[in-house]
Amino acid sequence: MNHTSTWVGWLAAGVLGLASLGASAQTSPSAAPGVAGVQSANIFEVAPDAATDPNYEKQTNAERAQVQPGNNAPMWRAVGQGSTGVTNFPYAEYGTLIQPFVQYPGSRLTNAGEAWRQVRNHWLIPYGGSLLLIVLLAIGLFYWRKGTLQLHGAETGRQIERFTAFERAAHWANAFAFVALAVSGIVMAFGKFFILPVIGTTLFGWLTYALKNLHNFVGPLFAVSLLVVIVTFVKDNLPAKEDITWLLKGGGLLGGHEVPSHRFNAGEKVLFWGGVFLFGLIVVGSGLVLDKLVPGLAYFRSDMQIAHMIHAAAALVMMAMFMGHIYMGTIGMSGAYKAMKTGYVDETWAKEHHELWYDDIKAGKIPAQRSAPSGGASGQVAKA
Repeated sequence: MNHTSTWVGWLAAGVLGLASLGASAQTSPSAAPGVAGVQSANIFEVAPDAATDPNYEKQTNAERAQVQPGNNAPMWRAVGQGSTGVTNFPYAEYGTLIQPFVQYPGSRLTNAGEAWRQVRNHWLIPYGGSLLLIVLLAIGLFYWRKGTLQLHGAETGRQIERFTAFERAAHWANAFAFVALAVSGIVMAFGKFFILPVIGTTLFGWLTYALKNLHNFVGPLFAVSLLVVIVTFVKDNLPAKEDITWLLKGGGLLGGHEVPSHRFNAGEKVLFWGGVFLFGLIVVGSGLVLDKLVPGLAYFRSDMQIAHMIHAAAALVMMAMFMGHIYMGTIGMSGAYKAMKTGYVDETWAKEHHELWYDDIKAGKIPAQRSAPSGGASGQVAKA
């Protein structure tokens, strides 16, 4: 016999031996008593008749373990029903893995965490994003058709102080805080749709993390400056009978001339009471809860979920309202930005845009210069 036939014989014997060993192992597990292995079993085959017990569904986890070892269905059923486990955290609620069932407006009846997710993803994100896009489109169409609103008459060179230095400081502090919060909020809520595909997950993760911290720290600044703005401008935003005419005629923006108004027209008053006072305070209150800055609250998950839904909804409406304000205060109306930058407007601007306010100044009811001159006016101050 040559070497080749010898190797072939040994190989064939080895294969046949392994095959026979495998067959014997399958038919007789005790054939290899020294080999350890992991034994698995179907828990319902351990005691298949256990389910016939009338109290089967009411068994505790300990009772179930006696008849079907490894069947932890009672424990997970309790978890799904919101039971509270033992925890070392200060609040017992932290030991609850799955929250109780609720039904928020716009959600199905489900556990609170899933209900919050449904409200956020099915309502706040799609409809809130659509609202902002619709307002942006409307502003673009208005600018396309009307352009920047210009004065009809020539400027006189005589200036009227519209905003004092303190009023402008309060406005700009609140404006900068608002823009920072709006931009960071939009990126966190909608960024995954238009930024994430461009810059990738790693950079987007760092961006949103940085903006989240910016959002949290700028929030208190916005809260304080908002209160200052409300106290500063509330007097001139009180309703007047002339506001009804302004609203009925849409301010005259679609016509050739504006409807006469006092220092602030009805549109600005609606923005003040709706955007600044109502929705602004709602955003601030809910934001302070999310920042955990309200004393006395336990900050349960349900509280934070409700605060977030209120915060997001109010912020979206507030942003939509202020988009129009930002437009009119920048490129929408000639001289509006200058008024908030320097504090002064020309007599012609005051007469055309706020005629009743101008008439009160000329009648001596309101001084044309309310603060000490600081060199901000680029011309002679008008005399009452």
